[in-house]
Amino acid sequence: MTLVDDLTWRGLIQDSTDPDELRKALDGSSITFYIGFDPTAASLHVGNLMQLVTARRLQLGGHRPLLLVGGATGQIGDPGGKSTERTLNSQEVTAGWAGQIREQVAPFVTYDGDNAATVVNNLDWTGPMSVIDFLRDVGKHFPVNKMLARDVVRNRLETGISYTEFSYQLLQANDFYQLHEKYDCRLQFGGSDQWGNITAGVDFVRRREGGPVHAFTTPLVLKADGTKFGKSESGTVWLNPEMTSPYAFYQFWINADDRDVVTYLKYFSFKSREEIEELEKATAERPQARLAQRALAEEITALVHGDEEARQAIAASQALFGRGSLDELSADTLRAALAEAGLLSVRGELPAVGTLLKESGLVASANEARRTISEGGAYLNNERITDGEAVVPASALLHGRFLVLRRGKRTFAGVEFSS
Repeated sequence: MTLVDDLTWRGLIQDSTDPDELRKALDGSSITFYIGFDPTAASLHVGNLMQLVTARRLQLGGHRPLLLVGGATGQIGDPGGKSTERTLNSQEVTAGWAGQIREQVAPFVTYDGDNAATVVNNLDWTGPMSVIDFLRDVGKHFPVNKMLARDVVRNRLETGISYTEFSYQLLQANDFYQLHEKYDCRLQFGGSDQWGNITAGVDFVRRREGGPVHAFTTPLVLKADGTKFGKSESGTVWLNPEMTSPYAFYQFWINADDRDVVTYLKYFSFKSREEIEELEKATAERPQARLAQRALAEEITALVHGDEEARQAIAASQALFGRGSLDELSADTLRAALAEAGLLSVRGELPAVGTLLKESGLVASANEARRTISEGGAYLNNERITDGEAVVPASALLHGRFLVLRRGKRTFAGVEFSS
């Protein structure tokens, strides 16, 4: 398949300014494209992966990426998707987040070769621009009636929108023009909620006689059950390992609904069409094996967090359910995994095993603890418990402070001991 054929099969092109011209541009010689990320939080999240992996696909297809960090636009706030005005962060906070996001986007593309990627910050050209220059050189080219007609603005007119957020589309449009002038950038893409801002940039470049440029959007990712993609039971799934552990990140993909997993493979995986179709067949025939989810989780975790963290996450997922050795897990991975399940803190002397089962919430009472143990359904560090009155020896502590309790095959909890 050509690059556009592959993007189309994966469902990655929702809107485009001109499908035929886009195909000529992407299936022809190398062009420069850009995708932007605003620093509105300390980390990107899994929703941003759509743009990051698409940028990687385009680079693998021979095109040159510009990864834009919105040091300027991040101080303003895109009105799209919000019913009220954003709370503006200080310049210092935004600058700090921009630096972190700059580091996060870096591993998704390569910086060597003929189509080497470049990370840029729109504060570099927006910051030095005076208000007069902005109004004359940018604002003059934007009819207010067209600005008011854009969905992101029209949806906010009833609740109210400030001039600050109203002007966001001018700033983003100017980014396309500046990158076109500085780097001969000829393509911008983004999420479908950015279509109005993106087409504003295309119009602006053309009004400034910048030559033919192109744009497309990727679809917003939705879950089959109607819940928001990128959310887990513990909240937003971040790319920063300090905000979402690699283990929790891995579990997010492992827990993908069978109705969603093939779509996720098309969107986020670099597996071939044949491989994905085989996994789709396996999901239909043997859904309990969750082969597609495992393949997806392993690949995406390795892409975002590296091979070793992916290996640790896989090992933890197996070991916690008795299918691997707990001794092979690092302290950080073990703690992160136990924290997801529920981590009981114990100070002083270690109590009896039956007491830990109750206090960890695995059983409701001492009687239930005794019954579970007598029936052979209680485990400590994957070893079956036979005496609930026995005190846990210090030698049983993993990394000198952790215990893994399990009831049955699938329900577990953790204990963290401190003297």
